[in-house]
Formats: sequence, C-alpha cells, structure tokens
Amino acid sequence: MTRLGIICLCALPAMPAAALAEGLIEPGQWTVTQSMVMNGNVIPPQAKARCVTPEQADDVAKTFGPVSGTINSTCEAPTSELNGKTLKWRLQCRGQLDMDVGGDFNFDSPRHYTATITSKGTMGGALISDVKTQVVGERVGDCPK
Repeated sequence: MTRLGIICLCALPAMPAAALAEGLIEPGQWTVTQSMVMNGNVIPPQAKARCVTPEQADDVAKTFGPVSGTINSTCEAPTSELNGKTLKWRLQCRGQLDMDVGGDFNFDSPRHYTATITSKGTMGGALISDVKTQVVGERVGDCPK
C-alpha cells in the first residue's frame, strides 16, 4: 500500500509531453486543493502552496504530466494530449503492482484550473486501490522571494 501511495502522490504534484502551452497559466504562488476518495473513503481536502516558475507555466504538459516511481513494476511511456485548454494523460505500470493512472486537467483561466486524477491498482488480478482525486488550483499572488 505504501508503494501505491508513493505512485499516487508522485503523479499529483509534479505532474511528459514536449508541447509548450504558453499562456495557459500564469507563473506565481498557487494554492492547490486536493479532495480524494480512496477505496470509497472520503479523505478530508488538503490545500498546499506551490510556486510555479515561468518555465513551468510555459510547459504545462511537463509540469502537470505524470511521473512514475515504482518498485518491481515497469511503466510504459505515458501518453498525453494537450488540446486547447485541456491536458489529458495516462500512465500504465505492470509488474508486482499493476497501476493505471489518468489525469484530466482543465485550465479554465490563466489563474485557475481544475483536474481529476484517477488511479486503480491491482495485485494478482485483485483490485487493491481505487482512488479519485479532484484538484483545484488558484493563483493567489507572486512567489515569495
């Protein structure tokens, strides 16, 4: 279960495509709130501050795309598609723990985005984890110096 948590947490914040999407979001200080349902259990929302650099803002596919970090599993190259103000990606890993993780981001303004990230983990063919995370990002100002 710890490995599953690491995979899910790695996929959320760093979130690989090389497409640049200049102007989708503004660099600066963001508040990112995550609401999660894990195996039917609601986890209280958590908000964290995040400083987005100009380089990160210019490449949302890389900034918000999947990052894999597994043990005893092999991950395929993630697929991602940036279309207008929407970024969709998927990452699949197979091995001791099979994972299927998908992200759907909507950059509705340069100062606000929403996302849904889903992940399912199976071991020996049995579902051991089913997680749905709702993410809301809001620019709140400039990054601290």
